[in-house]
Amino acid sequence: MKIKYLTLFLLANVLILVDQYSKFLVITHLPLYHSIEVIEGVFNLTHIRNPGVAFGLFAGLESQYKAWIFVFISTVAIIAILVIYHHTPKEHRMVRIALILILSGAIGNVIDRIVYQEVIDFLDIFYEGYHWPAFNFADSCISIGVGLMILDLFQKHPKQLLSSHATKESLDDRQ
Repeated sequence: MKIKYLTLFLLANVLILVDQYSKFLVITHLPLYHSIEVIEGVFNLTHIRNPGVAFGLFAGLESQYKAWIFVFISTVAIIAILVIYHHTPKEHRMVRIALILILSGAIGNVIDRIVYQEVIDFLDIFYEGYHWPAFNFADSCISIGVGLMILDLFQKHPKQLLSSHATKESLDDRQ
């Protein structure tokens, strides 16, 4: 049991530090709204600020409490993630890693909202006429974590298949 929480603590802290350090480098070396071309026609480092949530949703919402509302919602999500992590069996390693990634990303972005009242974004991907909204390392952790959770949903373990099949058969027999 201790390994489970040690893994959570160590991995989450490393990911949060990488996120915050990458944002620190962007803030100190790249003026706001400036870009550095990394891969021509595909990828730039662009320093922008996102006062909204994912993909800039609610960015236009005008309220002096907006950042604190987002901090509150994120805090509730962080607590929920920790509760789910606590109840996730050790056999579900992919789910536990996914939860650590999502938790780390959420904490990284909450730190930005507390310190800057908005999130620092800088990874800018585009191709021809298509442009993905700028994002950061924390957003990547969240996206990868959600992807792993979805992947896990489609991977039923043999014991789960047998128990769900047996449960269905017993329900069918009762009818």
